[in-house]
Amino acid sequence: MPAYLVQVSYAAPALSTLIANPQNRAEAVRKVVKNLGGKTIGTWLSFGEYDTVTIIEMPDSVTAAAFALAIAAGGSLKAVKTTPLLSPEEGLAAVEKAGTCGYKPIGTK
Repeated sequence: MPAYLVQVSYAAPALSTLIANPQNRAEAVRKVVKNLGGKTIGTWLSFGEYDTVTIIEMPDSVTAAAFALAIAAGGSLKAVKTTPLLSPEEGLAAVEKAGTCGYKPIGTK
């Protein structure tokens, strides 16, 4: 199954609620991912621009997009960033394909 990196930032009201009533949101996310036919690989809290980082596997990009839309629409997040992840083999195949596609940079013939 394709893998995705999901990074989220909580909105201030959601952070206030979590501080007042601590809860494990990773479990809530795991259930939603499972309901969509996917699997959660892991969830971590993070510092900086994003508050949590989760790696999920989903059946396809449409399902991953549905997940991102659902969590963004809930109102608890100020940002959601979903990044498709390639395996090393897929990355190598992409590099090989890029080398044969015929692209020419601007200013070259």
